[in-house]
Amino acid sequence: MFWRMVSCALLRQRGKMLMIAFTIALGASLATAMLNVMFDVGDKVNQELKTYGANITVMPRGASILGDLYDMAPEETAGEEDAASEAYLQEPEIGNIKTIFWAFNIVDFAPFLNTRAFLKDTNGVAGAGKTETVKVTGTWFNRHIVLPTGEELDTGMGNMKNWWEISGLWEEADDTLMAGRNAAEKLGIAQGDRVTLEGSAGKESFSVTAVFYSGSAEDDALYISLDAAQRLSGKQNKVSGIEVSALTTPDNELSRRASQDPNSLSIKEWETWYCTAYVSAICYQIDEVISGAVSKPVRQIAESEGAILKKTQILMLLITILSLAGSALGISNLVSAVVMERSAEIGLLKAVGARNEAVSALILMEIVITGIFGGIAGYGAGLGFAELIGQSVFGSSISIKPAVIPLVAILALLVTMAGSLPAMRLVLRLRPAETLHGR
Repeated sequence: MFWRMVSCALLRQRGKMLMIAFTIALGASLATAMLNVMFDVGDKVNQELKTYGANITVMPRGASILGDLYDMAPEETAGEEDAASEAYLQEPEIGNIKTIFWAFNIVDFAPFLNTRAFLKDTNGVAGAGKTETVKVTGTWFNRHIVLPTGEELDTGMGNMKNWWEISGLWEEADDTLMAGRNAAEKLGIAQGDRVTLEGSAGKESFSVTAVFYSGSAEDDALYISLDAAQRLSGKQNKVSGIEVSALTTPDNELSRRASQDPNSLSIKEWETWYCTAYVSAICYQIDEVISGAVSKPVRQIAESEGAILKKTQILMLLITILSLAGSALGISNLVSAVVMERSAEIGLLKAVGARNEAVSALILMEIVITGIFGGIAGYGAGLGFAELIGQSVFGSSISIKPAVIPLVAILALLVTMAGSLPAMRLVLRLRPAETLHGR
């Protein structure tokens, strides 16, 4: 009899029940979309921030000590001509970066060798002559390398600095020269010119293929291939440092303690830190595979990632809470209207002996069944909303998180029950005699 009464009530009140199901579906869809995006937004935000440069700098130990003592930037210490010969990293070891525990989190990397050279007049170009030297940086533009694991990889500055404004071509060639805007204006060179650079170990001829603008000190340098810079400076197979772009987990108290002294951690804490993609853990692992290296996070980028990620997740959580609160208010109004319309029926049930608990259970069962259908429909719609958000905001799909299913089910049930509470109070206050007499 109970289930027959439930089914009959659902059919008679199908218009109102459809509205209740739609309200629940709306709240569930927004909750599903926001929770899926919130759980997946970490990688998306990290990927977006990776377009703004490296978040780890790997330097030789000697150059790192100079920078710490005299508060000098890495590019000011690593490439000086009077630096000790051991203040360099070995180029053949660069590929070891992709053999660490978090190898798949290494998005891109590129070595650089800083040196000085004379710019000589060539083909009518007004160079600085032998009275003035220019800053030259050798690097990989777009290099195809074979890793120690046998895998092949395309990496270099082309991927890491794709936000640069470039006039011309960015290509990997031995005679390629890219000039920063400030350097080009100072030296009077332009795209298409051919220049000669003379270093301490020889001279090379280059074609100016591009002029770039980065908005930083890089605009004062000339960029050539790493091989050419090594020949000019006589530093074969040596690099001044490596810029690394890695996907990382925002810092917390554990990672900050580990960055100061990993040996201060307990065994369990050390394992947790080492097996989590903290920027300090990735730096530590890079130092393990590259001789004489000191890896340091670029704090402005690393901290920005954590701050932006935290604020984005809080925003998603607030939207979820507000959407569910709105659904609860909508459900409350609709269920109260249903109870008021059925007041005569409820009064008759009480008059023939039905207890308040039984009448309340009848109403709640109708709402719960309606909520189940609304929740299922809302979950499916929410996956579509999440995909739309992923494509429009991040340009990629949002992965479906199985953990969201029970969360949405619990939240939908709680919202449905919370929205039904005011109506249940009406049910309890209804008096059969007054209701059946129309008062």
